Amino acid sequence: MSEQTVSIAGLYVHPVKSCARIGVDQALVIETGLEWDRQWMVVDEQGVFLTQRVEPRLALVRPTLRASDLVLRAPGMLALHLALDAIEREATVRVWDDTVRAGDMGDLAAQWFSDFLHRPVRLARFDPEVQRLSDRRWTGDARALTAFADAFALLVVSSASLAELNRRLAARGATTVQSDRFRPNLVLDGLDAHGEDSIDRIEIDTDDGPVGLRLVKPCTRCSIPDVDPQRGELDQAVGPELSAYRADARFDGKLTFGMNAIVEHGFDRWLRLGAGGRATIRFD
Repeated sequence: MSEQTVSIAGLYVHPVKSCARIGVDQALVIETGLEWDRQWMVVDEQGVFLTQRVEPRLALVRPTLRASDLVLRAPGMLALHLALDAIEREATVRVWDDTVRAGDMGDLAAQWFSDFLHRPVRLARFDPEVQRLSDRRWTGDARALTAFADAFALLVVSSASLAELNRRLAARGATTVQSDRFRPNLVLDGLDAHGEDSIDRIEIDTDDGPVGLRLVKPCTRCSIPDVDPQRGELDQAVGPELSAYRADARFDGKLTFGMNAIVEHGFDRWLRLGAGGRATIRFD
């Protein structure tokens, strides 16, 4: 193995699963990833999670985190204010194959999202007492937790990977895209295009000591990168281009972009934009 120096060029949290992200200067590392990331989730009447895969307009819901509340704004809607420390009642929700206890954010929040999406839905809050485990086929002996993310605590991409995609898009006259299409938590400088594919571990320096991440599984891509975050509509801009060079034989030809990661150590430490670290490169 060898080491390579990396730095955090982008740091993001997505408070409501599949809604817009927030770029932050610093983020607290907790057991499920970054504080406030994927802590709320829109569900249908059966409690099953909804994402941009079926409701691309979720991309238009823009969050703001304040000291005591989360403020959600969307086109044509008054702002919705949600207390950070309260729920209305208990609920049971499903995200992929996991059925977990959660909190229901109440009728006002449910009506707000129902009006915006033009269908009956509710808003759930992750229960911090619940321990939702990541897939041990990829994490091994590590007992890695996640909240309402699809499967793992963090998603990591490199700025070089995005630059390579945009180079290809520009070469055929298509509009370039930003990293929000891929919904990463960390965007790293210092790697070659798709260099994150070969990273085993990253140690990121903080004021209180290192934060250790292990990159465990390539992120297979669905239709969400083809949702225009500014319009909340499918535009098929990314998928066809990725299919030309990112089909992964290990996943039956599915497209991969970025790496899923778990936190190995450094809980309750603050990651900061621009922080440097060391990536251990594996040779497969």
